[in-house]
Amino acid sequence: MRYKIHMKVSEAQQAFFAARRPRKDSPHTTDAYRRDLAGITTLLVSELGRPAEDLEVADLTGPALRSAFGAFADGHAKSSVLRAWSTWNQFLTFCVADGLLAGNPMGAVARPRTPALTPKPLRGEETPEQLLSAAAAGSRRARDPWPERDVLVIALGLVAGLRAAEMRALTSRSLVGRAGELRLHVKGKGSRDRSIPVQPVLAELIERYRASCRVRFPNVRFSPGSPLLLDRAGEPIGRGALEYLVKSCYRGAGLHDRVPVGANLHALRHTFATRLAEDGATASEIMALLGHASLATSQNYIEATGREQRAAAASNRTYRALDTLG
Repeated sequence: MRYKIHMKVSEAQQAFFAARRPRKDSPHTTDAYRRDLAGITTLLVSELGRPAEDLEVADLTGPALRSAFGAFADGHAKSSVLRAWSTWNQFLTFCVADGLLAGNPMGAVARPRTPALTPKPLRGEETPEQLLSAAAAGSRRARDPWPERDVLVIALGLVAGLRAAEMRALTSRSLVGRAGELRLHVKGKGSRDRSIPVQPVLAELIERYRASCRVRFPNVRFSPGSPLLLDRAGEPIGRGALEYLVKSCYRGAGLHDRVPVGANLHALRHTFATRLAEDGATASEIMALLGHASLATSQNYIEATGREQRAAAASNRTYRALDTLG
């Protein structure tokens, strides 16, 4: 086979994204891929001493990539290095499949060990209830308090296990069904849409929130397809604003010390899954409700719950008395 070894890296990357179009990647995923490709490409330019526009696919050798990833690792967390490694592995696999390279050089680049997936629910048995009560009371410090929205956002995490992107994708017609058979249709990660059974109380929270929207924005006409969650200006809420909303709710309730590091909004989802596991849900049920791609991910919640229960039982101080018995 004759390889098109003189193709520019920039052209190959454009072809890579064109080839991925049928996969219907989310904009967030595509942006992350572009950042990973651009970050390592910049380091390759520095390593090879050539302008980016002159970099060719043939320049993507094992030694060059090894050096670039080494420099990248010096300034980034393990998770970032792992993601960049995966992105470049996919890109170079595409190059091989498209006849641009004879083989994938990423085998020469050390890959960080995948960290164990550990659930990060809110700490404290009554923490979710305390958080909801504080939000309903308007404890969050804000220039324009909006407790109806705060309670709904927290509830969507705690009783439906939604991710941030899934919350932002909700519309007024996402909730369907009659009383006793209500379901929330969710546009999930990786195009894995799902339908989550919910109780009438969530419908009541949504209606209270909608009523508050009509009061706040009397001149705005809301259609069934309009985004459900809005910001203070009546626009669809952004990812950063949503994360900040949840974080400030923790602080307003005095519960920020019960949130695992790095979890924030995702801690609500993990709390939802952990409580399911504690109440006897199977891994397949958790997988369906959370929209996981792998059953092993769902099984982590059951195993973590078991470990936590054993640790709690082992801390019983009566065991110390037993140790003194002959």
